[in-house]
Amino acid sequence: MILRKFIARAVLLSFGVAPALGSASVVGFLGNFDVVNDTGRSANGFEIDLAGLHAADVTDVFGGPGRGFPTGRGFGAQSVERYGSPAVTEYSNGSSFGTKVTYFALYSSASRSWDFSTPSTTAGTFVTPGDNCWSGGGLGYNASTPCDHFGVGTRANATKTTYSWLYGDDTGTLSSAGGAVSLPAPVWDVVQAPAAAPLVVAHVQAPEPVQPPGKPEAQWGEAIWVKVFTTELEQPVGLEELVADNAKVKLAETETEWQLLQKDPGDPLSGQLESGYGAPVGPNAASILRRYEFYKFGGFYDPVDHHALLIGTDSAPGEGDVGSYIGAQNAGANLNIAAVVPEPEAYGMLLAGLGLVGLISRRTRRQGMSA
Repeated sequence: MILRKFIARAVLLSFGVAPALGSASVVGFLGNFDVVNDTGRSANGFEIDLAGLHAADVTDVFGGPGRGFPTGRGFGAQSVERYGSPAVTEYSNGSSFGTKVTYFALYSSASRSWDFSTPSTTAGTFVTPGDNCWSGGGLGYNASTPCDHFGVGTRANATKTTYSWLYGDDTGTLSSAGGAVSLPAPVWDVVQAPAAAPLVVAHVQAPEPVQPPGKPEAQWGEAIWVKVFTTELEQPVGLEELVADNAKVKLAETETEWQLLQKDPGDPLSGQLESGYGAPVGPNAASILRRYEFYKFGGFYDPVDHHALLIGTDSAPGEGDVGSYIGAQNAGANLNIAAVVPEPEAYGMLLAGLGLVGLISRRTRRQGMSA
């Protein structure tokens, strides 16, 4: 799938329109999500690894102090979710750095046990709306609920976001080995044209391919389905508002009914979906809210290169194409946008360029999935 952000900029430049700076910016990113534990092992925590961000870049955490929710451990009125408030820890590995947001159970050396755990369930047997796996959700959340809700707010995009379940042993050590979660995290961007309202674009990326030992052919990555809902708000959105039945979340309308994302090893720009092209934000926009629902691919893969063999198309799944539910992201971007008045010529060029981008993207998608 074509990476339309860069094509759009190239189209603008080809019309003699240079990018403008300073009329729009994002002042904060937010993400709240449910994760179902279908790993086959009970977990004792969860970790959000934000590569390229310092601890000072983390502005909010779901269940953290001062965010309008109780932070005690356990269930019911005293806690948002079973693990209580997470730890925020910055790390450095030579030339790279990042910050981990870690939700964790407590270990008792006396009883050689952990105080809380998230039980595992069989893939596809447990589905949530994407924001119900906490004490204020609608699932009757308790010790036997095989999912949890997590969230984080940041001042900038991480260079890479990784989610992992954590497993505790009988020595009190937590490990993420085997706990990776295929739940994409949106990456936000502002695309600006002179004398025109900006486009606030969010990107989600399919998992990277894994080359199995002994396989000579380059392998496609795992295929996932995504549905996108979006709305524009005239007030900033808070992390604690990106939860079940919140009025702001309910305003989101369908932007993408279905889209299959899969990384093609021969195309570095494949497997990405961009939300927000073609719809410049309004003059009173203070935030953009987008909800992403993710599902596994339920059909068969090509035995040679692992590309998805569809019954339907990559935007209209056929019977059996959609598999079990992975999870959902309720994501928000708080904005700082200066009002601008579009020049007809510049605005026309922008829309013409974006129309060309959409045509190229549709053609590329059809060619890629027919391969």
